[in-house]
Amino acid sequence: MTTLLGLLMATVLQGDSPIRTVDKGEHSQVGLEQHLVVRTPTEWHTLWQRHAPDRSEPMVDFSADMVIGLFFGSRNTAGYAIEVVSARREAGATIVRYRQRQPPRGAITAQVITSPYHLVSIARSSGDVKFEKVE
Repeated sequence: MTTLLGLLMATVLQGDSPIRTVDKGEHSQVGLEQHLVVRTPTEWHTLWQRHAPDRSEPMVDFSADMVIGLFFGSRNTAGYAIEVVSARREAGATIVRYRQRQPPRGAITAQVITSPYHLVSIARSSGDVKFEKVE
């Protein structure tokens, strides 16, 4: 019985955290590749003003959640994307797994400047956040 309880607790503590997309697209004003963690309304407001100053800032409950921001950086063509795949608690840290996509070599793509991004909210934690790229 104790072993089962320990296993259940480990699953809860190390399980995947639900992910809610706050904003995702190909046109951010953030032109550099970066991975960010936002834990306060002030940090959120500052990021949103850099990211999309001409749009209304989505509401986030920072008493329960934090925002993970992935920015691919400025690209010269269409066909690039970035997305959060999962967020998992492990040994006191949050591991955010993400995937980047780029057009295949030789692909015909629109010649337009893009800056792909994905902003998600996950359950708040005060521990470290580590980013892990997956294929």
